[in-house]
Amino acid sequence: MNKDFIIDEQIEKLLACAIAPDKSRVLEIIAKAEKLKGLTPEETAVLLQTEDEELIEIISHTARKIKEAIYGNRLVIFAPLYIANLCANNCLYCGFRRDNKELQRVALSMEQIANEVRVLEREGHKRLLMLCGEHPTRSSLDYFMEAIETAYAVKTEHGGEIRRINVEVAPLEVEEFKRLKKTGIGTYVLFQETYHHATYKTMHPSGPKKDFAWRLTAMHRAQEGGINDVGIGALFGLYDYKFEVLGLLTHALQLEKDCGIGPHTISIPRLEPAFNAPAAIKPPHPVSDHDFKKLVAIIRLAVPYTGMILSTRETAAIRREVFELGVSQISAGSRTNPGGYQQDSSEAFRAAQFNLGDTRTPDEVIMDISTHGHIPSFCTACYRLGRTGKDFMELAKPGLIQKFCQTNALFTFKEYLMDYASPATRKIGEKLINQTVEDKFKPRMKKSILTRLQSIEEGKRDVYI
Repeated sequence: MNKDFIIDEQIEKLLACAIAPDKSRVLEIIAKAEKLKGLTPEETAVLLQTEDEELIEIISHTARKIKEAIYGNRLVIFAPLYIANLCANNCLYCGFRRDNKELQRVALSMEQIANEVRVLEREGHKRLLMLCGEHPTRSSLDYFMEAIETAYAVKTEHGGEIRRINVEVAPLEVEEFKRLKKTGIGTYVLFQETYHHATYKTMHPSGPKKDFAWRLTAMHRAQEGGINDVGIGALFGLYDYKFEVLGLLTHALQLEKDCGIGPHTISIPRLEPAFNAPAAIKPPHPVSDHDFKKLVAIIRLAVPYTGMILSTRETAAIRREVFELGVSQISAGSRTNPGGYQQDSSEAFRAAQFNLGDTRTPDEVIMDISTHGHIPSFCTACYRLGRTGKDFMELAKPGLIQKFCQTNALFTFKEYLMDYASPATRKIGEKLINQTVEDKFKPRMKKSILTRLQSIEEGKRDVYI
C-alpha cells in the first residue's frame, strides 16, 4: 500500500468544530473512554479542545485509571542502541541531517556493536531499540541485520543477554521486511514525525524521507511482510500538537481497518535541542509541559490498548509526572550517539541525534520509579511465546494481558535486583515485590509466584509464563 490517507482539511475541520465544547459532551466522552473502547477522531478532537482545568483533571484521572486497568503499575525498561549516524536525509530537526558538516560521522563495526551491548547487558538491560541514520551503503539493510545478529549473540556474566531487539529503520519494501523479520526482531518502529503535509515538506527538504506517503504506509508493508507488532509516533513541536494527536489516531485506525491490528506502541517525543539542527534549536510549535501532559492523557483515552513510550528526551521530573498518565514503556540510561555507551565525553553531542533531558543511570531510574510504586519490567515473554499481533490485541484491549505481564514483570525485576542493582535499589525493590505479591494476587497464584521468585533467588534465570 502506498496511499496517503491523512487528509489535513478533515483534521483541521474536526478541531474547528470542537472549539469550546460543552461540558456535558466532554464528560460523556470521558465516560465512554473509561469503558476501554477507545475514541473516534471526532471525540478526541473535543477533548483536545477542552481548556477547562477541572475537565482536564478529570481526563487525567481517567487516563490513570485506564493505564492501571490495562497495564497495571508496570513500566517496561529498554535502551536505544544507535549503530550509525550517517544519513542521506536533511531533516531540519535532527543532528544526523546530511548538511550537518560538523557532525562526527560514525558507523560502528560489529566488534564495536558487541562492546556496546556488553555495557548495556552489564547494566541489566534485556531489551534494545536498535536504530541508525538512513544511508544507502553505510547503513544498509544487510549491515543492520548483521548488527542485530551480533547483538543477540553477546552473552555476559550473570546470564546477561539481550532477549528482544525492537528496531527503528527507514521504510522498506515488503520483501525487505520479510528478510528483517527473520532476524527475530520484536516491534518495528517508525515515526511519521509530523502528519501535517506542509510542515512535513518544510522539515524534509531533501533525501529519501521527502516522500510522505511512502513513510506513512511503511507499517502496512511491515505487516504484509509478517511483522505483527508495529509502533508509530510523532515528534511534538513541529506542528500543532492537537493536529498531531489526531494524525496518530487516524494512523492507528487505518491500520486496524486495513490490517486488523492497530499499533503495538505509540511514541510521544518532544523536540529537544540537537547539534546544528535549526528546527530543534527553535521549535516551530513548542509544546508546554501542561499541554504535553494533556496530550499524553488524551492518547491514553483514545487508544487504550496501545503501549505508550516515553524517552529520555524529557527531564526526570516530567517523566515522573507523565508515567501516571498512561506511559507503559521507558528508556533508561540512554545515549543517542553511536558508541556512546563506551564513551564519557563532553564532545558526545557532536555525534548525537539530540540532547538528553534525563541523564541518570539505569539503576538511578529504576530506584526512582520503584520508590514511586512502579514495577520495572524487562519482560520479553509475549514475543517469545507468540503473544503478538492479533493474539496480543485480544488480551490487551480488555485488559487481560496483565494476567501475564504483572507476574513476568516481577520475575524480571527480581533478576535485575539479584544481578545488577545497587544495595539501595535492591532494598526498595524487594519491598515493592513483596508488597505487590501480597496486595495483587489471590492465595493460589501467590504461592506459584513465590515459588518462582525463590527459584530466581537460588540462581534460575529467564523465568516467565
